Amino acid sequence: MSKVCEVCGKGKVFGNKVTFSNKKSSRSWAPNIRKVRAVVKGSVKRVNVCTRCLRSGYVERAL
Repeated sequence: MSKVCEVCGKGKVFGNKVTFSNKKSSRSWAPNIRKVRAVVKGSVKRVNVCTRCLRSGYVERAL
């Protein structure tokens, strides 16, 4: 499953893990992606959507 939201394009981002002694090592953050049945252009499709888009109402879920 792709870790990219099909609505807003949110994907994995990279940064540094910083310890108390100020050492840096790389880490990543992944968005909370869910595969949901949604209405897209009048038809029902399965799409990968982040929970922020689901909560904000950008996606109309199919029942």
